[in-house]
Amino acid sequence: MRGRAVAWVFGVGVLLAGGAWGLHWWQVGRYIESTDDAYLKADAVVVTPKVGGYVAEVLVQANQVVQQGTPLVRLDRRQYEALFDQAKAQLEAREADLQRVKAELVQQQAQIEQAQAQETVASLAERHARDEVARYAPLVPTGAATEERLAELRNTLEQAQASLVSASAALKAARSKLSTSQAQVAQAEAQSRAAEASRRQSTLDVDDTLLRSAQAGRVGDLSVRVGQFAQPGTRLMSIVPVQQTYLVANFKETQIGRMQAGQPVKLHVDAWPGETLRGVVESFSPGTGAQFALLPPENATGNFTKIVQRVPVRIRLDVDAAQRARLLPGLSVTADVDTRGAADHG
Repeated sequence: MRGRAVAWVFGVGVLLAGGAWGLHWWQVGRYIESTDDAYLKADAVVVTPKVGGYVAEVLVQANQVVQQGTPLVRLDRRQYEALFDQAKAQLEAREADLQRVKAELVQQQAQIEQAQAQETVASLAERHARDEVARYAPLVPTGAATEERLAELRNTLEQAQASLVSASAALKAARSKLSTSQAQVAQAEAQSRAAEASRRQSTLDVDDTLLRSAQAGRVGDLSVRVGQFAQPGTRLMSIVPVQQTYLVANFKETQIGRMQAGQPVKLHVDAWPGETLRGVVESFSPGTGAQFALLPPENATGNFTKIVQRVPVRIRLDVDAAQRARLLPGLSVTADVDTRGAADHG
């Protein structure tokens, strides 16, 4: 009798537990989509030099916390300083050449004005000599003027005409030289701009010998050493923004039907069993993971075997600063998305 009572109580307990589990599954569990194919990530920045040179000083240590703009590595800058001095001297020489040709242009313009004045004087003299010849020529037959006087006036006219021709030629030559002087000024200005660009590039090269952090974070993958030669583009270290860590969970394509941005997520980090963190679905990848593989699958050739694809889902972490400090990129996580807020829930 007692055994039956125990069995009956046990059976009732099992039924109640099963009913409670079934009720929970019906109300909650069937809307939870879970995956353990999820990993923490952070958009790390690789630190590489823009200019080549020997490493003179490493200013940070591995795993050190840095802020945006913190100096990281200093390269030997002596050769770039020498190039800067050379570019600066070249710029000064080009500017001096520019000032010289501008002064020559001003002088040439003055010569044109002088030639114009001389042409005007010669023209007036030629007109006066012509008027004199015209006035005295009728007087010679009447005896009012002598042949000698008329000959002198004609000689003066010929000299005035020659002077006018010479002045006109001088003005034309001066104007032709003006075009040459203007071209020289344009050339000198172009050379000055080129020298200024070279100086600015030299300034950038000198500044680029000091590598600074592009963002706040922690130093990782530190591989640079004092004395090594760093080529442009050489990987020296990475800056990991651990305070901006997020989760990428790879759900099966059959799981994302009811998923939407904004849905709550429960997170269980393998490194801290028993702890539950919170997150929110932020966005979905524009394609399955296979679409972004180095060699995407080509199912139109050969035999076909259907494989369930996975879609990367980005999840924002709703955690405090202390919790975030422990969430390192690369850690494995189990993500449970509650899809009860989906539009098709019912």
